[in-house]
Amino acid sequence: MNSRKSAANGLRNSVAAMALAAFGMTMMATSSTASAADKVRIAMVVKSLGNGFFDAAHEGAREAAKQLGDVDIIYTGPTTPTAEGQIEIVNSLISQKVDAIVISANDASALVPITKKAMQRGIKVLSFDSGIARAGRLMQLNPSNAELIGVKQIQMASDAIGGAGEIAILSATAQATNQNIWIGEMKKALTRPEFSKIRLIATVYGDDQSDKSYREAIGLLRSNPNLKAIIAPTTVGINAAGKAVVDEKLVGKVYVTGLGLPSEMAGHVKSGAVKSFAIWNPIDLGYAVTYAAYQFVKGKAQGKDGESISVGRMGSIKLDAEGEAALAPPFTYDAGNVDKFARIF
Repeated sequence: MNSRKSAANGLRNSVAAMALAAFGMTMMATSSTASAADKVRIAMVVKSLGNGFFDAAHEGAREAAKQLGDVDIIYTGPTTPTAEGQIEIVNSLISQKVDAIVISANDASALVPITKKAMQRGIKVLSFDSGIARAGRLMQLNPSNAELIGVKQIQMASDAIGGAGEIAILSATAQATNQNIWIGEMKKALTRPEFSKIRLIATVYGDDQSDKSYREAIGLLRSNPNLKAIIAPTTVGINAAGKAVVDEKLVGKVYVTGLGLPSEMAGHVKSGAVKSFAIWNPIDLGYAVTYAAYQFVKGKAQGKDGESISVGRMGSIKLDAEGEAALAPPFTYDAGNVDKFARIF
């Protein structure tokens, strides 16, 4: 009898223990779900996946998320740099009810209807690097001042070719907002007296695809025997153009410059195809736009003319009448410093 009582008591204790454990697991799951729900979800939509510039921007976004503590980053983009691919992705993010979208646009105007829809659903939309038209976003974070970027690239080309000769531009897509603005500024710079002996003979588009950019660069080199420099205001294009100059055995005759990543350009500097190039820090850019998006989600920023927005370790940015701000001037890389920065990005 005592043994039966003991067994019964043991069974009751075992069941109670299992129930308590199950309750504890349920509470933990609920707590975990609540914790996840409390996170600010910021989606970074880039021009295309597999682009080193945007991989570095993603690193900056993760840094900001870690510093802020309650942010989850969703990193995404189309496989090829098209507006259609980005529209599809933004539509999916609307369904996921993310809190904010930061996007580098493949087309300034084509994205407006879908990003307006996102904002109508309460999602904060910011563009960075390559902007969306004003109606489709709350703010645009430019990596630098457009005029400075344009003049810098012409100046580097001038320095490389001794101030005189034919040059060409290898851009990304024909619709890329930032590329077109910078090309416009380069053309303005060429009207200055100090650049009067430099002649722009062609502008071609590699669509930010390595193989197409390479083919376009080869085409420029073979069609223009007097060409002295190729300016590529795109990290994909400058890398492809450097390779084309080496493959065509034109090192020392044609120089490549523009905007590139030190990690991708160090070899071209060593080969002699590139004397110098420039870029801002994409890590800082990704960090700053993520931090700004957080401020909008938390109601600490509205996107008004003249508004100052805190962006963490980068200080603050000030919006102009178009809701745009610039982060930092472009920095020049050459044989003296490229290896140091190649270890960073």
